[in-house]
Amino acid sequence: MAEKKVSQGLKTALDLGPVLLFFIAYTRLKDEVYTIGGVEYEGFIVVTAAFVPVLLASIAILWKLTGKISRMQVMTAVLVIFFGGLTVWFNDEKFFKIKTTIVYGFFATILGIGLMLKKSWLEYVMDDFLPLTNEGWMIFTKRLTLAFAALAIANEFIWRTMSTDAWVKIETFGFPVALFVFFMSQSWLFQKYADEPQDENSA
Repeated sequence: MAEKKVSQGLKTALDLGPVLLFFIAYTRLKDEVYTIGGVEYEGFIVVTAAFVPVLLASIAILWKLTGKISRMQVMTAVLVIFFGGLTVWFNDEKFFKIKTTIVYGFFATILGIGLMLKKSWLEYVMDDFLPLTNEGWMIFTKRLTLAFAALAIANEFIWRTMSTDAWVKIETFGFPVALFVFFMSQSWLFQKYADEPQDENSA
């Protein structure tokens, strides 16, 4: 199915909406305790349970509008369902917090395996949006691999040593901002190693 175009604003809202709703719901319900089926659940657990269908609905709407769903979205949905389910089943918030470590660690591992094979698997995903030379892709992939590894380690440190409030804020705003700053800091690399199309008439 051919991909359909949607406005960037709508796409951004569908991508970020579930995360922002999770944050808003958590700030309102974090101090509440709900008894369901004779079991007491804190606000974080209840919000996590609600987050799963909201995220799936967002992905489904985006797929309906564009006719396409990315591998990253599929993986995110699977991990959210799995770790969200464990969080609710065991009534333990640590499972949902570990999800972030798994996501960043997975990306770092996959890209790292590609680098050991002297390949940039990132190029296969982003080449249409960011044309670079092979050298540029290898450099960028190495740096992004380290960035994902650093975020995975940071998440482990944060959820194990800080409050849930701190983790939710950093998960919602801190990590996305860190990635945004990282990509912005690579702008000179994108310019230096841009793969400019050759002019057929210049041969």
